[in-house]
Amino acid sequence: MKDMHCHLLYGIDDGCKTIEESIVLLKKMKDAGINEVVLTPHYVGNYDCNNRNKKKLLTEFKKRIKKENIDVSLYLGNEVFITDNLLELLDKGEISTINNSKYILIELPLRDKFNGTKEVFMELVSHGYVPILAHPERYRIFLEKPDLALEYLKMGVLFQGNFTSLFGRYGKDRMKLLKYYIKKGYISFLGSDTHHDFNYNLTKLEKKLHRINKDNDYINGILYSNFDKVINNQDIPMVK
Repeated sequence: MKDMHCHLLYGIDDGCKTIEESIVLLKKMKDAGINEVVLTPHYVGNYDCNNRNKKKLLTEFKKRIKKENIDVSLYLGNEVFITDNLLELLDKGEISTINNSKYILIELPLRDKFNGTKEVFMELVSHGYVPILAHPERYRIFLEKPDLALEYLKMGVLFQGNFTSLFGRYGKDRMKLLKYYIKKGYISFLGSDTHHDFNYNLTKLEKKLHRINKDNDYINGILYSNFDKVINNQDIPMVK
């Protein structure tokens, strides 16, 4: 599997605090079958490490995993909390798209409504970016109105689900919603969103996914090929 969303870049958000913790967690992910990872530290409030400092940490992290002989490819991104000045933050080098591509991972308030969400996404799209919405199954707005997702998908927003939701990490309601979105074909990527622990059976995950959606090409896309397209800055078809 390839992980689009995690918090292993140490010491800059509520994820791993030290490089040692990051190494332990990365080994667990590798043993489970994950071989490519996008590091997506939060950018919100007190978590505001800029691109220059993130790249320094990434360089040290890569040196360490080479020394530890951990064969996992690492890419840099952010999980950016939605705000109306995202373009300015991108221009200033405060936040990072995924592997310097046109794709950017964005999160919304889990419980509250952010006024102007669609306007922010439309502005990004009009400037050539592709917003990826992190864990849509966790937001109250979609829990209350699941089919509201279509309004975002038709704008060109892509969805990244947390596969941990399928194992009940966030409760039955989130599990049910993510299953619904996978069945409908709304999810383009999966990620662990891991912060401090990893104890998941990815063989069970793949079986779960094939039970939810019988389209093998679609499941291959959310596990592997769409990830590759993002890393290589290639186009991914919009959900219709």
